[in-house]
Amino acid sequence: MKNITVTVDDDLYYRARLCAAERRTTLSALVRQFVQGMVTEETPFQRMQREQDEILVRIHAAGAGPSASGRLSREEVHRRDAVR
Repeated sequence: MKNITVTVDDDLYYRARLCAAERRTTLSALVRQFVQGMVTEETPFQRMQREQDEILVRIHAAGAGPSASGRLSREEVHRRDAVR
């Protein structure tokens, strides 16, 4: 395990120690939890990619993948009386 040194002003240090004491833990443990959360947190790009993957899985599981069967034929597209 590696040690790190962080310099903070006195007021911040004492307030952080009080916060740790209220939570019945140490300041080192609080800092460790913060750093752990920071490096394991999902980035916005990772979140969007995960959501996209989940949507694609649901689409394919439902059998609703891309299909050309519902498209109009060339004649239907160009039929002028269908517009009126």
